[in-house]
Amino acid sequence: MLSHDLLPTLHAGGPADLVQLDPDHPGFRDPVYRQRRLEIADIALNHATGRPVPHAPYIDAEHAVWAHVTGLLRELHPQRVCRELLELQTLVGLPPDHIPQLEDVNTVLGDVAGFRMEPVAGLVSTRTFLRYLGKRVFLSTQYIRHHSKPLYTPEPDVLHELIGHASTLVHPGIAELNRLLGLAAAEADPSEMDRIANVYWYTMEFGLVEEDGAVKAFGAGLLSSVGELGGYDTRSTLLPWDLRRIAATPYDPTTFQPHLFVAPSFTRLLVDVARWVRTGGWRRD
Repeated sequence: MLSHDLLPTLHAGGPADLVQLDPDHPGFRDPVYRQRRLEIADIALNHATGRPVPHAPYIDAEHAVWAHVTGLLRELHPQRVCRELLELQTLVGLPPDHIPQLEDVNTVLGDVAGFRMEPVAGLVSTRTFLRYLGKRVFLSTQYIRHHSKPLYTPEPDVLHELIGHASTLVHPGIAELNRLLGLAAAEADPSEMDRIANVYWYTMEFGLVEEDGAVKAFGAGLLSSVGELGGYDTRSTLLPWDLRRIAATPYDPTTFQPHLFVAPSFTRLLVDVARWVRTGGWRRD
């Protein structure tokens, strides 16, 4: 998810310095979970970009969290997710019973959309995250949420990264839109960066589209959250498609989204945001 306090990070120190869980984190008092986070962070910190991503040695309890959450999402997706993304899920082929490795997913992403996922261990700025998208690289965490709260995570985890982002980035149009937003972020000043981040949030993360008279999920934050996906049409105020308004609307990543924007269609979302970026809409007041 796109936020200064919820994004993965590049970090020059060691994993013990990086993986500092807040006291309200579900895994804060679990020494096994904290050690697992250190081990997985170490993989990212020792990874050289462009090289094959080392496999994360997931344990049975972690695979069980993946299986539980993906099972619930599989029940929701056919009714709540737009048809184009449902078709893409069969192409990516994420397994239902175990956490896949980033390098296995990269084979599909690279062949179809020219993207790859690179492991990171903690937090980065919004600008850094988006700038890597401009290079066709998605900075992805590898750890998974704590087993005590499988439907909640205070930061993006591998469930969000793969079910939400990898399964959509395989679409060449979505991949290109991510790249364009990343290129704009590389040039943006701070106020322009806020506008780009807002558009990314309300489209790539929490976008909705009209489909056959119904409102369906498009964004990765919806696709990967049982709570958000199950309640976006009753919990959130659904607003009409207006990129000027979207660019000026800040977001709060720490709670359920109080309002969301609905594009007229899957294609219109892609076309309108691409035009907004290419014509410099992010530079305007």
